[in-house]
Amino acid sequence: MFTTRPEIAGTFGVVATTHWIASQVGMAVLERGGNAFDAACAAGFTLQVAEPHLNGPGGDAPIIVHDAMANTQHVICGQGVAPDAATPAKFAELGLDLVPGTGLLPAVVPGAFDAWALMLRDFGTWELADVLSYAIGYARKGIHLVPRIPAAIESVRPLFEQEWTTSAAVFLRNGRVPEAGSLFARPALADTWQKLCGTATGSTREARIDSARNAWYRGFVAEAIGNFYQNNEILDSSGRRHRGLLTSDDMARWAASMEAPIGIDYHDTRVLKPGTWSQGPALLQQLALLKGFDLAAMDPFGVDYAHTLIESMKLAFADREAYYGDPEHAQVPLDTLLSAAYNDERRKLIGATANHDLRPGSIPGFAADVDHNAQDRIALLTRAPGIGEPTVARLGAMGGDTCHVDVIDRWGNMVSATPSGGWLQSSPVIPELGFCISTRGQMFWTKPGHPNSIAPRKRPRTTLSPSMALRDGKAWMTFGTPGGEQQDQWQAIMFTRMLHHNMTIQQAVDAPSFHTEHWPSSFWPRVARPGKVVLEGRYDPKVLAEMTRRGHKAEMGEPWSEGRLSAARLEADGQMFAGANPRGMQGYAVGR
Repeated sequence: MFTTRPEIAGTFGVVATTHWIASQVGMAVLERGGNAFDAACAAGFTLQVAEPHLNGPGGDAPIIVHDAMANTQHVICGQGVAPDAATPAKFAELGLDLVPGTGLLPAVVPGAFDAWALMLRDFGTWELADVLSYAIGYARKGIHLVPRIPAAIESVRPLFEQEWTTSAAVFLRNGRVPEAGSLFARPALADTWQKLCGTATGSTREARIDSARNAWYRGFVAEAIGNFYQNNEILDSSGRRHRGLLTSDDMARWAASMEAPIGIDYHDTRVLKPGTWSQGPALLQQLALLKGFDLAAMDPFGVDYAHTLIESMKLAFADREAYYGDPEHAQVPLDTLLSAAYNDERRKLIGATANHDLRPGSIPGFAADVDHNAQDRIALLTRAPGIGEPTVARLGAMGGDTCHVDVIDRWGNMVSATPSGGWLQSSPVIPELGFCISTRGQMFWTKPGHPNSIAPRKRPRTTLSPSMALRDGKAWMTFGTPGGEQQDQWQAIMFTRMLHHNMTIQQAVDAPSFHTEHWPSSFWPRVARPGKVVLEGRYDPKVLAEMTRRGHKAEMGEPWSEGRLSAARLEADGQMFAGANPRGMQGYAVGR
């Protein structure tokens, strides 16, 4: 089978990320004696400089880790919560039936820093200053700009010039969009990180990391964020200017947390995901449905395979829409949603032709509340710059992505992380800090009573969804992708092709993929396109014709436009393998 590059193989360590510089930074840490957790932290911070249109210091970062010594897996929740002032009543008072997609109102507590720091403290071996040194160096001296960064800046240039002038000061140097291929420095961000390292005091490494965490959430970083959000009215995607709701007190009362992953057995593997504060269990529901089909007998590039996966996706994501939310604030019937009996019944709904309805399952004691007006909001997509998840933002077929990091070290430790949010086009830069804040709050509904309704100190149901798989009870593979709604679609396609069609990581990453936009998007203005399917441009036109005949609203996308996957795996003989996305010529896997 054709691949664009070899699958990386080694025995010392492997790193795969969405940017070659971050991959090499992670590998450099492994070479200097750091473990997978040190390496992932260094790569994660570097991505905040290398891909500022896709993630930032003020973003979010769910992480799954495997601790080889203890043989345990943990989810680190770097998804921050809504401010205390964020309630359905507040948005009704403002005359808003949706949380805006840009500006100050959709801000949540930025969780990425604490997630990385918590992982470093509890599982790493390096000092915070050491893992940050790579990112600080690039922010201070400049980093190579890939073409998508100037494209992203150009897409919001008028907004920056006319409204978000603090962002213009950072990203429009001398009033101009920087050129692709040039070096781009972020001195204010470098100063923030340097100052943060100066706060890392204490008698132990752990105490020093906690001291820096305190400075971020209860010190100078929180103070700057609170002042900016309380004292400015900023234009957002609603077409109006609003003051922010986030305060320094909201920052002070939040910390990243650690929890057990959610898992399901699928053939000879066990797949692990974050909980229902993410969309991650939707992948597990797909696998529960797919257990009843003989995928191995299907052509992985044929109509039966695509139709079966798409119809399974529609059912799993309908349940996401109806039932998922922060389990600390809403009762979620997850045991039922992942049970064999429930999915045996749901599987009966998958027929020979496409279904265009949004069909959540019926669970006694729970209301299946889904939005049926998503098609009516399509016109809003043209209203405002900077809206949407970067993967599907209107920068062309290959506009941008979130980010992803996979690491395995020589001891067998593993990390799967999907950092995102706080991208440059989402909210204005806080001048004292040199970065902007996540707008993940747009993923809440404003109607009361829904599991994902906005509420104080509640996590929005994020699309960020790292994955890990065990085989024969041992940690086997980390994987993930950028892509918003597509994350747990593309991952399901890659994973089943590997298991049922014996593809390597790189083969499964390179293979032509697809997605559907059947259910409401998690991003403002929460649009759905029932029945729509996009096949990557390398598909046989006969597949498109047959998908259309079966009732799918199918279309052919551009070649090399579907999927941003990366993965790393450890086999029983001690060999490590890794692969990364060739689309966009940016993601790379390295190792030895």
